[in-house]
Amino acid sequence: MTSIDVPKRPSLWQRLPVVHQFRQSVGLQRGMLVAGLVITAVFLLTAIFAPLLAPYGYSQLKDASGNFGSQLPPGGKHILGTTVGGYDVLSRVIWGSQTAALVIIAAIIFSIFVGVFLGLVSGYLGGWLDRVLVVVADAVYAFPSLLLAIVMSIVISGGQSNLFGGILAAAISITVVFVPQYFRVIRAETVRIKSEAFVESAKVIGARSWRIMFRHVLRNATRTLPLIFTLNASEAILTLAGLGFLGFGIEPTSAAEWGYDLNKSISDVTSGIWWTSVFPGLAIVLVVLGITLVGESLNDLADPRLRTRRRADGSPPPAPTLDTAPEASTDVVGDLALEVRE
Repeated sequence: MTSIDVPKRPSLWQRLPVVHQFRQSVGLQRGMLVAGLVITAVFLLTAIFAPLLAPYGYSQLKDASGNFGSQLPPGGKHILGTTVGGYDVLSRVIWGSQTAALVIIAAIIFSIFVGVFLGLVSGYLGGWLDRVLVVVADAVYAFPSLLLAIVMSIVISGGQSNLFGGILAAAISITVVFVPQYFRVIRAETVRIKSEAFVESAKVIGARSWRIMFRHVLRNATRTLPLIFTLNASEAILTLAGLGFLGFGIEPTSAAEWGYDLNKSISDVTSGIWWTSVFPGLAIVLVVLGITLVGESLNDLADPRLRTRRRADGSPPPAPTLDTAPEASTDVVGDLALEVRE
């Protein structure tokens, strides 16, 4: 008898979302993914090590030699020059990355918890609760996102706040915009998954609804969250910059924020002072570009047709592995067996 070669199950590291997609990528998709990951990594490292990288504080106006001076050109002690308020541009750009990272993390965490929970409950239970939540989510989703964020920022903090309050207000404002997106995706996946055979089996053996929702349905309904996370992270930066540019962001003495710096540099452009606007704007463009490249690459790789495409050198694509199993995986079957014993 001939033996059957069973595909080797990839390691936990190889099954991580971004690593798994990187192993599948070829050609242009891999180039986009690598470029996006490099830019995003630089942004995150800059945010983490901002106190070490920034030559001055975000609100520092003088050093041992005296005041910095206003609108100094790049060079000397100020590599990127100074702003009209006398702040060091390089320091403001570096510290601004930390503010942006904190807002993104807080906003995405809030959005995931609220959106996933509501989408899971709405899609699984259905009925009048589902109809009400769908109507509310559609109404919020149809509202202009930036205008909604401005309204929420005014309601939460009056448009101005300190570091903690400003980050929290901006995060909650962005959360209100993002929750309907997570709700719609998770609800659609839940409606599809709850009709699967393993869910029906769990009902037959007497498993409670909450146990089925959070132990069986949830793990299979959240597979697209890494993709939504990357796409929403870039939108969160633009929303935060828009709030700061319109004057509803964080006070400059509490934290550095790229949108606020762009707002204060409007009058400098007509005077030929370019450095106060170019570098904060370039930071926004690069970070959004990097995160968008990662998101778009993951979106392309989520298409199953890409897995059958041959490589650029003519070699066949890698053999399928066990991590492409359908939703009713062996983990779910094992859980059902444990419930029978209970």
